[in-house]
Amino acid sequence: MNRRGVEYTAVQVGPSLWKWQFRIGDTVTTGTTGTNLRGMAAKRAEKQIDRELKRLRELNFERPENAEPSDAP
Repeated sequence: MNRRGVEYTAVQVGPSLWKWQFRIGDTVTTGTTGTNLRGMAAKRAEKQIDRELKRLRELNFERPENAEPSDAP
């Protein structure tokens, strides 16, 4: 499955238990969720992807690569 360009998987590992996984860059993120529905497990993985992408955007915004050091103390 794909969410905003990030491939992820959601696999049922037991009754009402799903394991999801995705990779952004070199970082692999995994988690589990308890639900009977595959769609709900996918939605929870997608929410985690959204949170991780937001965190990365904020980090990149705070530290632009081409920024010159300022003269301010």
